[in-house]
Amino acid sequence: MTGSPWRQHPLLKRLPLLVLAVLGLWLWKRGEVPERELVWRLEGRDWSAIRSIDVQVKDADDELVKREIHTFTDSPPSALIVKATLPSGAYEVWIFARGASGPSLPPRVDRLTLTDEDIRVERGLRAPVNR
Repeated sequence: MTGSPWRQHPLLKRLPLLVLAVLGLWLWKRGEVPERELVWRLEGRDWSAIRSIDVQVKDADDELVKREIHTFTDSPPSALIVKATLPSGAYEVWIFARGASGPSLPPRVDRLTLTDEDIRVERGLRAPVNR
């Protein structure tokens, strides 16, 4: 007696390859998170007294996903650029500025919603006010 007819079906022989192809495609797409360039144009004269800027990017779950501290011997440049590998979604960017002495000034919070097309995001940023 021969085996069951379903065991002889040609699709059954190709099923492992099909499963591997789908799994490979899923893993490839899942790992395709773009590097983004977040740019803040530092607007106004009040930035001249700032000597360090701490940038913290938090995801929708309030998890810290990127942090950079930029320090300057003189005034900061006209634009602050942070490169981060971030999937599409909603983020909060906390920006802490500090002068040559004393505590950080009150943080600036910028909300970002990134889509697949948002590779470079540019925003204006006013200097924080002294306490």
